[in-house]
Amino acid sequence: MDAIEYAEQAQDVFVLSDSFLRIKELIDNEQSTIDDIADVILLDPALAGTLLKLSNSSFFNYPGKIDTVSKAILVLGITEVYNLVIAYFTTEAFKSIEAEQDFLDQFWANSVDCALIIKYLGTKLRLKNAERLFILGILHNIGELVVKQIAPQQVQACQQSSEHLFPWHNQQQILGFTFGECTAELLKLWQLPFSLVGPIREQDNSEFDFATLETKLLYIAKRLALKNNTQTLGFNDVFSAKELAKENINEDLLAEAIAYCDMERLSILAILNPGAVMIY
Repeated sequence: MDAIEYAEQAQDVFVLSDSFLRIKELIDNEQSTIDDIADVILLDPALAGTLLKLSNSSFFNYPGKIDTVSKAILVLGITEVYNLVIAYFTTEAFKSIEAEQDFLDQFWANSVDCALIIKYLGTKLRLKNAERLFILGILHNIGELVVKQIAPQQVQACQQSSEHLFPWHNQQQILGFTFGECTAELLKLWQLPFSLVGPIREQDNSEFDFATLETKLLYIAKRLALKNNTQTLGFNDVFSAKELAKENINEDLLAEAIAYCDMERLSILAILNPGAVMIY
């Protein structure tokens, strides 16, 4: 099967809830008010609670207390709240997956690492609303969960392939596509914005000349997360100085991003996937 066929099968298993679809509908409707969106979020207490926990976390570093969903939308903005809603419902959708708990805990820990790193890099490069990059990191590799559900032996084969190749190279050799490409196909079927689908589809493309800044930062962040979890790799092993120099990124900034990730990881995991905290 190709990436599209995997995504089509997964769409029948991993379904975004009716609450998500209603929230998406309201956000897409320019006539909707903050209260309209907040009312639907409040119908799902778990979603509302998670949203408030994330809003009050050090991730956003808001100086006051955000104690209502309406205030969260007002302070963070509709786009950022929408991204947090996507993160919540994505983790919920994949709770039905048939996989070992250790595998899932490590998967979500790696996803959070990538999310924190890309957010930090975006902030330091002064991208407007850099927090929005967080969702790219959370979602970037859910294609691995898709393949794990449908053909777990293929994921195992990718993990056992040549240790001299990066994971995405193994995936291309064994599957004919990468987990990132499969992710993009599923997000497309879920009708998520192209601002998410595009960078995720191109995350392993080293041709930087025509890539968006979001795509470049995701490319760098996932490799930095890999380095952070594979102690034998150095900065020069996962990307070239030329790639970094184009984006005004140096090794000092990368080291800062890793330190930020290590500091914030547990607090975000405790909100999105508490079980994954146990691996640390």
